Amino acid sequence: MNTNSDYVKKIVTTALFTAMTCVATMIIQIPSPMSGYVNLGDCLVLLSAWTLGPIYGACSAGIGSAMADILTGYAYYAPGTLLIKTLMAFTAGMIAQKARKNEKASFLPQLTGSVLAETIMTGGYFCYAALLLGRGLAAAASIPGNIVQGIFGAAAALLLSQVFEKSRVLSHLNI
Repeated sequence: MNTNSDYVKKIVTTALFTAMTCVATMIIQIPSPMSGYVNLGDCLVLLSAWTLGPIYGACSAGIGSAMADILTGYAYYAPGTLLIKTLMAFTAGMIAQKARKNEKASFLPQLTGSVLAETIMTGGYFCYAALLLGRGLAAAASIPGNIVQGIFGAAAALLLSQVFEKSRVLSHLNI
């Protein structure tokens, strides 16, 4: 980024991904046994990381996902969501960024980043519910739902990423 207009474009794109993450998280919510919900937000968490990079993508993912928790009555999950989704996007974004520097194909690093990010999500929500929400080992009941959410979110993000790459949709952003 060389100019103020490049910086403004990056901030506006980050805000757009934040809003899309929030909406994707809110649009379809399937309640889980541990009073959380399964959603499509992970797709945007990963796409924001791959598109914006680890720092801006992490901010977008964490804030957008936490906003969805607050707006849908799950505010007690918002602090955990902010941390977990931020770590997910940062991890996925770092792996993709390092692969770009080495000029490797994008699919394998994105797949690797997705698996690591969804592992962070599953383990993170288990720890948050078990330790901070006081549910103990009963929090393990949320693991299958989080795994399903992770698989669908990662698959959708990988598919959309390939579509965007082939159509060069995101290349017009120049970020």
